[in-house]
Amino acid sequence: MKNLILLLVIAVTAASCGGGGTRSAKEKQVTLSAAGATFPQPFYNLAFKKYSEEGGPAINYGSIGSGAGIKSLRDQVVDFGATDGYLSDAELAEMPGEVIHIPTCIGAVVIGYNLPGVTGLRLTPALLEGIFLADITKWNDKRITDENPGLTLPDMNITVVYRSDGSGTTYIFSDYMSKVSPKWNGQLGTGKALNWPAGIGGKGNPGVAGTISQSQGTIGYLGFEYAYAQKIPMALIQNSAGNYVEPTLDSFSAAASVEMPGDTRIMITNSPNPEAYPITSFTWAILYKEQSYRGRSAEAAAATVNTLMWLTGPGAQAIATSVHYAKLPQNATEQAAILLRSVTYNGEPIIK
Repeated sequence: MKNLILLLVIAVTAASCGGGGTRSAKEKQVTLSAAGATFPQPFYNLAFKKYSEEGGPAINYGSIGSGAGIKSLRDQVVDFGATDGYLSDAELAEMPGEVIHIPTCIGAVVIGYNLPGVTGLRLTPALLEGIFLADITKWNDKRITDENPGLTLPDMNITVVYRSDGSGTTYIFSDYMSKVSPKWNGQLGTGKALNWPAGIGGKGNPGVAGTISQSQGTIGYLGFEYAYAQKIPMALIQNSAGNYVEPTLDSFSAAASVEMPGDTRIMITNSPNPEAYPITSFTWAILYKEQSYRGRSAEAAAATVNTLMWLTGPGAQAIATSVHYAKLPQNATEQAAILLRSVTYNGEPIIK
């Protein structure tokens, strides 16, 4: 009987942790600081609030863009950063310590547009190249109308809206375009900030969404949740199998059916899966593998690791789907746990 009671106590304790490990009383009093990508902000805001309500630490998340989030971690002014474009080998070499990537959810970059009365717009990679490189400048250009025979497209100038800040969303979109367009790859390439040939800039996903929703004739790339929230029409994009695919949780998950590398640094744009939405990506939290730096407390280190362990667990992943992000596949969750168990404080594993 005593053994049964002990097992029940252990089970209740584990359930209360929600996949985030055991939290000490001191850890619950910690306030964590994080900053980076605007792409997953709707998910992070709800998830961090829920975690705090369940007894976790308070978490202040600054939605400042992936580039600024990486810089904040490099400067060691946040407990963890957030980025939609994983750090390159060169960027990792610039960091003052070893950095690990923890995938947190799956989202997509959609092509939103503002053409009153027009829905169901279909765009091929060639059309995206032409529009964003300013070779196609009118909505009724024959190249667009030929792909959309059932739509009446206006004789209106096309205005491209792009990110003005260092952006993981830009990285995802440009990674896709560099794969499908040799011209794009040679002219703009892949990056978090690009030298756009034409258009207007918006700061963060909210800035791009606001500009598109307020200005007719515009088109731009932005996170799915931002377009969904503002009821911005989203184009169907032709994928690598030749299928026109809507951005949905199912089509995002289809793109993530991949083998996960040990460091989780993988881009899943232009998936070969015929059901995949082609501009889909993981987004990551980034942190130092050794957490003892700049006078950090053991409690802050433990709170950081346990927060991210919880974020990749079932409770937080259910929150992700409620705000239109796809949950992590099992192999991503398992690899995230392996990486988090490797995090140390003064050389000792934080999660025993």
